[in-house]
Amino acid sequence: MAHHRFILAFLLACGLGCAACGPSGAYTWYSQLPASEISPPSGDYILGVGDAIEISVYDQQNLSLQTKIRQDGKLAMPFVGEVVAAGKPPAVLARELEQRLKEFIVSPRVTVNVADSVPISVSVMGEVSTRGTVTAKPPLTLLQALAQSGGLSDYANDEAIFVLRKTPSFRRIRFRYDDLVQNVGGAATFTLRTGDVVVVE
Repeated sequence: MAHHRFILAFLLACGLGCAACGPSGAYTWYSQLPASEISPPSGDYILGVGDAIEISVYDQQNLSLQTKIRQDGKLAMPFVGEVVAAGKPPAVLARELEQRLKEFIVSPRVTVNVADSVPISVSVMGEVSTRGTVTAKPPLTLLQALAQSGGLSDYANDEAIFVLRKTPSFRRIRFRYDDLVQNVGGAATFTLRTGDVVVVE
């Protein structure tokens, strides 16, 4: 339900006619994102919303826990507090937790394991053959989501493909179709996260 409210709020902000949603609106080109967000290290699993993970702190059983990544992409851990987990490989999250725990523990050693993963679920809207929800096992790339939606329609602007991402903060990420097909700057490997909304204008 919260996901649908997010989509509705975005459309209302665009005046429903999408005058503010066009290429002239605020956006970030995918090429301006950190390299790790465009194309995660090869073979690394990327944590997503709903994943159940096990966090182990060596010799600190009271800090070890099992938890699920919340809808806002975060989790809560003793001493550490709130931390963004979605969109990161387990090893990267482990190193971040170690850095935060150094304030309380000498040389902390943290491991993060995925106990249960959930399918990626994204909404695809606008000028595609089939609009709706695309669900797939991770990883799911933007190019794969477009293909599962039947590709771009005859009326699509192939230079105005956007991914709306709300965590950790709202961003509107822009792509060109040719860049996706030709994998310019790693565009073809851009992975989607649960809660993303793909809009083709």
